[in-house]
Amino acid sequence: MFSIGDFAQYGRVSARMLRHYDAIGLLRPARTDPVSGYRFYEAAQLARLNRIIALKDLGFSLQQVGAILAEEVSVPELRGMLRLRQAELEAALTAAGARLAQVEARLRTIESEGRMSADDVVVKRTGTVLLAELSGTAASYGPEDIGPVITPLYAELCRLLETAGVTPAGPGLAYYEDAPEPGQGSGRPAGGSDGKDAVVVHAGMVITEEALAKAGATAAGTSGRPGTPTATGLGFDVVTLPGLDSAATVVHRGPMSRILPTAQNLAHWIDANGYRSAGYARELYLECPPDLEKWVTEIQEPVVKA
Repeated sequence: MFSIGDFAQYGRVSARMLRHYDAIGLLRPARTDPVSGYRFYEAAQLARLNRIIALKDLGFSLQQVGAILAEEVSVPELRGMLRLRQAELEAALTAAGARLAQVEARLRTIESEGRMSADDVVVKRTGTVLLAELSGTAASYGPEDIGPVITPLYAELCRLLETAGVTPAGPGLAYYEDAPEPGQGSGRPAGGSDGKDAVVVHAGMVITEEALAKAGATAAGTSGRPGTPTATGLGFDVVTLPGLDSAATVVHRGPMSRILPTAQNLAHWIDANGYRSAGYARELYLECPPDLEKWVTEIQEPVVKA
């Protein structure tokens, strides 16, 4: 047998906790000295202690833990409960990391206010491109909502292009539209004009008609309807995306989770130079190495003279 101190050491808990478990009947000592009152435990009791701690970490109250143990939860059942809790904790950790990234982005925005030079922004026309694309809906235009949608879209699009044997002819290009109202179909007002939060995320890769034809599909039907995605039968759509007549462009360096300072500095430049926004900005991914800190993205915001 083990003294309460030794048993606590093996169980990686405190002796005070063991006394509490004894007091509420959750884990009784194997023997208590009638004279000294010292508690003694057996090694076999570590199994019950492990279950108590595991269930407690799952979020159950000690009263609930006692009820669960009374029903003799099996090892497979307990393992399943622990794996579920593990997944919940990992999701919470991911969400917390995303929130921290947004806090950092806000701080960078505050620190960089007024520092953007006029030389950083170029107003230019952009060309029409043929894109292979997948789309999804994000709850808002914020990076915290866009990231979880656009990242898997690009991963799946790259997989589909590789499977189809279509080699991209240029960088990735993402563009956005307001999500339609229920029953609206595909018609969407551009640029957040109706004040709605949800946006349709289009994750595209520049391709050529020749590469598409070699894969057994064509861009037929898109030439007469620029900007309207058309199914290819290869798992992705193609769209002839018209260029922007006038776009205020700026280069963002680093992960897209930190785009906020760049976007807001661009907004200050647009306002200060007699322009107004004419829709959602596009994102042209010029360099996308594994190290996100080395990403280079051109932000292309459509503008008109105010």
